[in-house]
Amino acid sequence: MTRLDELRDGLADTEQRIADACTAAGRDRDEITLIVVTKTYPASDVELLAELGVQDVGENRHPEAGDKAAEVEAAVRWHFLGGLQTNKAGAVARYADMVHSVDRVKLVNALSRGAEAAGRTLPCLVQVDFDATNPGRSGVVPSGVPELAAAIAGADHLTLGGLMTVAPLGEDPAPHFDHLVRLSHDLRTEHPDAVIVSAGMSGDFEAAVAAGATHLRIGRSVLGERPPAG
Repeated sequence: MTRLDELRDGLADTEQRIADACTAAGRDRDEITLIVVTKTYPASDVELLAELGVQDVGENRHPEAGDKAAEVEAAVRWHFLGGLQTNKAGAVARYADMVHSVDRVKLVNALSRGAEAAGRTLPCLVQVDFDATNPGRSGVVPSGVPELAAAIAGADHLTLGGLMTVAPLGEDPAPHFDHLVRLSHDLRTEHPDAVIVSAGMSGDFEAAVAAGATHLRIGRSVLGERPPAG
């Protein structure tokens, strides 16, 4: 079996799971954007995924993400998903089409400066952290969402797209995804265009679909077991 065949099968299986989750939730498949997370996988996989119709890919680390974006010729949208150091924000703002992991005002300012230098406007999401037992995780606590959202919305070269979360490990993700959707509803009273709810990965995306997620970040289910990081 070729790599293209493997990816075709993984994508078909994942799409069937998404379709089944949409049916169970009474939702339309067209409401959901699939982001295939390609971190640690080669640029050649991104090219093959594009052949199969994938338009959105996700990366977690710089400079791997930037190197891959430069190498890939296919017209895909690059989503930066991982924790981001302020001193790398300017570089990420030059190639990312959306940053899902904004968790502090200092990062907002750095991304805006980078986007300005690149002559572009960058959509950003507020990353929300629901894991009170692990303060080292990326993300802002729910009470901090309005302030951070306002900072993004007020930045000259950023736009506020919505919210993102990673469900705490070892917990039922459904209550956290439901909470994120409630926060999204609240956010849209002040920022009506901030409609994105980025939630759900290979192991829990059915719960995210049920809650109302608009963007799913799925790697392993499409690409197979992740190769070791270099």
